[in-house]
Amino acid sequence: MVPGLAQRFRRPVHGVAVACEDKVTSLTKETAAQAWLAMRRVALIYNPVSGQYSARRATVITDALALLRSAGIEAEALETNAPGSAGARAEEAILRGCDTIFACGGDGTVHEVLQRLVGTPVALGVVPMGTANALAQDLGLGKSPLKAVHLLLNAIPTQVPVGHIFYRDSAGAERSRYFTVAAGIGADALLMSRLDAGLKRRFGYVLYLVEAFRVWATSPFPLFRAEFMQSPGATPRVEQVSQLLAVRVRSFGGALGKLAPGATLCKDTLRLLAFKTRSRYHYLSFLLAVVAGRHTFRKHVELLAAVSVHCSVDDGSPVPIFVEADGEVLGTMPVRIEVAPQRLTLLVPPHARP
Repeated sequence: MVPGLAQRFRRPVHGVAVACEDKVTSLTKETAAQAWLAMRRVALIYNPVSGQYSARRATVITDALALLRSAGIEAEALETNAPGSAGARAEEAILRGCDTIFACGGDGTVHEVLQRLVGTPVALGVVPMGTANALAQDLGLGKSPLKAVHLLLNAIPTQVPVGHIFYRDSAGAERSRYFTVAAGIGADALLMSRLDAGLKRRFGYVLYLVEAFRVWATSPFPLFRAEFMQSPGATPRVEQVSQLLAVRVRSFGGALGKLAPGATLCKDTLRLLAFKTRSRYHYLSFLLAVVAGRHTFRKHVELLAAVSVHCSVDDGSPVPIFVEADGEVLGTMPVRIEVAPQRLTLLVPPHARP
């Protein structure tokens, strides 16, 4: 250990992660002292072509490794080499004895890595290096990767609930994924399905705006059945909706901001946006209100809480309805969304209120 760094960086040992509720309400000095002890071995998993600044990525990773090593931490970088390989890299890091994994990329990279970490003591740190970095923004990590690494050195290992979505893949097989930001069925998943990876790296959020307009202008917004279980054992509430979004973060950052008031990583219930309309006007007016920070919830767009939701479509529906989680297109319906019983150990900066 480099002399003096124990005082500069109070680093977490993940056997004493605090509960999310304790972190958000009032973390005592005694609890914090127990949590901030020692991060020993870190793997940085990064996508070499994620985001718009891939040419600078190698330099950023090198600087991040140097920063961690100067703090007396064993650190190594593991590069992904194909779509979906970040999860395999996470397994490799765990087998090599890493107690912490930094997912260096956008929400897609984070999504892949967390599939291997839910229910384990290995902690997840988020380093924003992608086009969309909603989880990083919610955690107050900003947009600079190196500043985020600095913040993670002082972060508190926090046990957070995660969403769990069950769906059908393209071959019709039943699958499931964990998610931390949001899961969606309908127009938002259709938008994600239209994003070309190469164009996204080149144009960033401009491409999101262009494709969002295309979806708004051309989608028929087909209705599907949603059954909301609002409390355990209750009779399900049934609605016909054209878009459903289960939100886990307090803020997406940027234009969307606080899309679903009351959403938080700490809750064991779902915060849901249900669009009970096919009207382009209702969609547009709601989204414009969101951008202005003045959105309200009425009969056409409802905000509600539930412990689970089950979505299905009539057999023979002519229009496919896509499903996504954390911006990754997964498949189609039927879908069930709930909060997983297992938790994720997430590194949360002391100033954050996720």
